[in-house]
Amino acid sequence: MAHVEEKSEPQIGIEVEDAVKNNGQGIFESPSDPDEVSRRKKLTRKILWKIDIRIIPLLAAMYLCCYFDRSNVGNAKILGLQKDLDLDAHKYGTALAVYYIFYILAELPSALLLKKVSPRIWLACLGCACGIVGMCLAFVRNYGGFVAVRLFLGLVEGGLLPGIVVYFSSMYTRAEIAVRIGVFYTASVLSGAFGGLLARGLSSIGPYGHVMDAGWRWIMLIEGLLTLVSAAMVYAFLPNSVATAEFLTPEERGFAVERLYRDTTQHYLEQSEMRAEKFSWAEVVRGVLTLQLWLTSLAYLCLLAAIYSFGLFLPSIIKDLGYTANAAQLWSVIPYAVATVTCIASAALSDRLRLRGPFMLLSLFIAIIGYATIANIDESKVHARYGMTIVIAAGIYSSAPPCISWNTNNSAGHYKRATTTGFQLGFANLGGFIGSFIYPSTQGPRYFESHTIIMSLLCFACLMVTLNILWCAKINRDKANGKYDQYIGYGDDRDPKFKMTL
Repeated sequence: MAHVEEKSEPQIGIEVEDAVKNNGQGIFESPSDPDEVSRRKKLTRKILWKIDIRIIPLLAAMYLCCYFDRSNVGNAKILGLQKDLDLDAHKYGTALAVYYIFYILAELPSALLLKKVSPRIWLACLGCACGIVGMCLAFVRNYGGFVAVRLFLGLVEGGLLPGIVVYFSSMYTRAEIAVRIGVFYTASVLSGAFGGLLARGLSSIGPYGHVMDAGWRWIMLIEGLLTLVSAAMVYAFLPNSVATAEFLTPEERGFAVERLYRDTTQHYLEQSEMRAEKFSWAEVVRGVLTLQLWLTSLAYLCLLAAIYSFGLFLPSIIKDLGYTANAAQLWSVIPYAVATVTCIASAALSDRLRLRGPFMLLSLFIAIIGYATIANIDESKVHARYGMTIVIAAGIYSSAPPCISWNTNNSAGHYKRATTTGFQLGFANLGGFIGSFIYPSTQGPRYFESHTIIMSLLCFACLMVTLNILWCAKINRDKANGKYDQYIGYGDDRDPKFKMTL
């Protein structure tokens, strides 16, 4: 006989119980009165608006600034960093790869520590560390110093995205999270646009003695300082949960709690005893052994190889099209601006239709067309090749929010969700390691082999997405046919009432 697991504890903490009591009687009953239904819809919109304007600007601004610290080496490279530090293509790629290795190592621990330390303190501390280490890049004088600082930058930045994604999953329902991740994720897209503009302006600052003897150093210093300021704002104003959010009224807090737990653990809501979920290594193992985790992780790995190589090497690609270094900074803005619009639109439609995989396939197909075209266009057709960078940006960045939210949607239980989120983002960031070596300057200006490699990876990502859609559909059929009835009452994603998002 197979070992039968014990039921997991209901995943509602003491602060949630207090919020529920403050909201009065019958909070978990499904209303039949049309007036009550209308009242709840209005209350939902009011709560979401309050949460959105409080947490998304704070976290998006901090992530934008942290992304500056990560990607500004692409701008600094063509403004003298490579020459000043005596970096050849191999040394430059190695330094980027070291960053991603330590970035990956930090992601899963961060997701698991978020609840223990508290989101406000943990995320603010990570942001503060990113700013300090980012500023240190302004003072490196050689290859060893550059590698050391990039190592520490990867270590502190690695925990930020999984921590934010897990935090979002505790603030929004499954049908609301993709568009919020999409809006938030555009911070990384906009970092390319604003990064180019900032790099253009800061690089014009004259040398200041021996310490700040090049414009690219000012890029590192000022952008690191901006990250520190944004982290301080997160510490001051970010709520730890909807149950403790002071900007919500007692009624709103109670109703916000109801929405979240009705979304995934409705059968627990009728129980009188509500206890917080305790950490369990069994939940960590269950998360790691989930097939969907590996399918989405492999797809996201291929996608991140495209995203990171695009962000790091776009200025060089544009420069090789015939533009000057300063002009390349400005022309790099347009692809990111277009990608911002398509990224949010894709995420919003994904939430509205409650579909993840199909939107990923559509966006990946657009990116594949872009890579296939730019790899085979004649070098003399500069404007057509530049146009393809816009198509590529729209495709790859629009694929990310559905992919990130897909695993979160289909994982219930805090520590299983934290495990799958942290592992997916950590494993997928091997794509950053791969992307560091895909665009050597020796392949410019056409980069035929580089574009072809990325295009092949995106084709493989399409295969993984397709398999994941089929797997999730199979689980839903099995639940409908009673094959998961032994998990009734578990309150996690194994329960028959929990439907997998396709």
